[in-house]
Amino acid sequence: MERMTGTARTARLGTGIGWRPEIADVVERLPGIDWVEAVAENLCPGHLPDSLLRLRERGVTVVPHGVSLGLGGAERPDAGRLAALAERAEALGSPLVTEHIAFVRAGGPLTASPLLEAGHLLPVPRTRDALDVLCENVRIAQDALPVPLAVENIAALVSWPDEELTEGQFLYELADRTGVRLLIDVANLHTNHVNLGADPAGALGELPLEAIAYVHVAGGFERDGVWHDSHAHPVPQPVLDILTDLASRVAPPGVLLERDEDFPEGEELAAEVEAIRGAVEQGRAAGTAPAASLRQGVGTEPAASPRHGAGTAPTASPRQVVGTEPAASPRQVVATAPTASPRQVVATAPAGGGAAASRAARDGAGAGDVVRQRLALAQAALLSALVAGTPVPEGFDRVRLGVQARALAGKRADVVAKVAPELPVILGARYRPSFLAYARKRPMTGGYRRDALDFVEHLVRAGRPLDADVRIELREWWLERSGPVPRSERPGVRWARATRRVLLRR
Repeated sequence: MERMTGTARTARLGTGIGWRPEIADVVERLPGIDWVEAVAENLCPGHLPDSLLRLRERGVTVVPHGVSLGLGGAERPDAGRLAALAERAEALGSPLVTEHIAFVRAGGPLTASPLLEAGHLLPVPRTRDALDVLCENVRIAQDALPVPLAVENIAALVSWPDEELTEGQFLYELADRTGVRLLIDVANLHTNHVNLGADPAGALGELPLEAIAYVHVAGGFERDGVWHDSHAHPVPQPVLDILTDLASRVAPPGVLLERDEDFPEGEELAAEVEAIRGAVEQGRAAGTAPAASLRQGVGTEPAASPRHGAGTAPTASPRQVVGTEPAASPRQVVATAPTASPRQVVATAPAGGGAAASRAARDGAGAGDVVRQRLALAQAALLSALVAGTPVPEGFDRVRLGVQARALAGKRADVVAKVAPELPVILGARYRPSFLAYARKRPMTGGYRRDALDFVEHLVRAGRPLDADVRIELREWWLERSGPVPRSERPGVRWARATRRVLLRR
C-alpha cells in the first residue's frame, strides 16, 4: 500500500460493526454497513477469511484492530508485533490501524523479574512518566506502520493512586505531542464513570475531538456496583447518550458496534446498529457538528488540528494528522502550567529550557531508561498482585483489585476453553473450578495456547483428584500438542500406526 502524502486527511468510514468469525455471514447480510473492524491477531495475511475478502470486493473497508501491542507498557514496542500489524494493514488495504492505550504484560529485564502476561488490557497511570513513555512508544509504532495509527481509551476496574492528569488531559497531550489519532470508546467512558466516578461529559469536553478517527460502542453489565465491559450484552441507553453528546460536539468520521460474545440474531444486531445511527443523528441535530452523513461510505476530508481548529499543514505526514508546526519537536510543545486549560497547553517558551526541556531530557536515552524502569516496577507490582497473588501495591483499592483479579482469571478460563475446546469436554464440570484453582497463583507467561498446555501439564503431574481415564486422555492431548510437530504427525508415531493397521488387516 502506498503511504498517503501531502495534506493530512481523515478517512470517512461511516457506520460499521466488528467482524467476528461467529457472525461473518450475518455481517455480510446486514444493511447499511460501510466498514468492519477485525482483531488483527486473529488474521493471517496470506489466508484471509473468505468473508472479509468478499466484503472488500464490495467496497467495504476493513480496519485491523490490535490487542497485544501494549503501547502503554514500560518496554518499547516489539518489532515483530509491529511488523505483523503492518503486514495486516497492507494485506487488507486499510486506511489506518488501531491499538489501545494500555499495558498487557509487565516484568522482564527492566525489573529483573519474570515476564507476566495479563491477557487483558490494563490501565496506564495518568502520570507524566507514563505519558512520556507512551508518547515515545507511539512514535516508534508510527514509524513502523505504513498507515496512520489511532489509539483507544480503555475501560478500567481500578485506578492508579497519585494520578496527575484527567483522562481528557492525558489523551489531549498524547495527541498533541505525537499527532496520533484517537479511537474513542464511549462504552469505556461509561465504564469509567460507574467504576471510577469519571464524568463522561467532562472527558469529552477536554478531548481534542478533531483528532477522533472513529468511535466504538458496546454493551456490558453491572454487578455489585461494578460495570463490566463485556461486549456480550446490548448497548445500554447511557452509552447511547454519551454517543449523542459526542456527536453534538463533532461529526465522528466513523462509528462501530463491538460484540465479542453471546451473539444475537441478525435482526437484533441490525437494530443495535440502527440505534447507534439514530443516536448520532440526534446528537448532530442538537449540536453544531457538520451535517455529514454516516451513510456516505468511505471518503476523505481534511483533518482539523486540535490546537488550531480547522486547517491542515501541507507538509504533514500521514501519521501527523493532528496539526503541528514543522519546526516544533513533539516533545517540546506541551506546557505544564497548573492553571492551563487542556486546550491551552501549547508552550511558547524556547526549546532550551523549562518544563519542555525537562520532558525532552526524560525522553533521551539515559533519562528515558530511568523513567521506563520506574514505570516497569510499578506495572509489574500491580500485575503480579492481579495474577500471581502477591501483595497489593500501596494506594490501590484492595477490594476492587480482587474484583479485577477474579475477572482476569475468569477471562483466562473462557479464552483457554476457546483455544482448546477439548478440555471442557474432557474435564466436564470440573474444567472451570480446576482452571481457576490453577490460575490463582500461576500467571500466564506465553499466551493462551501455552497457558492451556501448562494447565494440562499441571493437572497430569498433580494426578489427584482426576480419574485414571481422564488423566490418560489429558496426557494424550498434551503429548499431541506440546512439541513443534503434532505427535500424530511425527515419523515414529505414523510408522507405528501404519504397522498396527497392517497387522489388524491380517
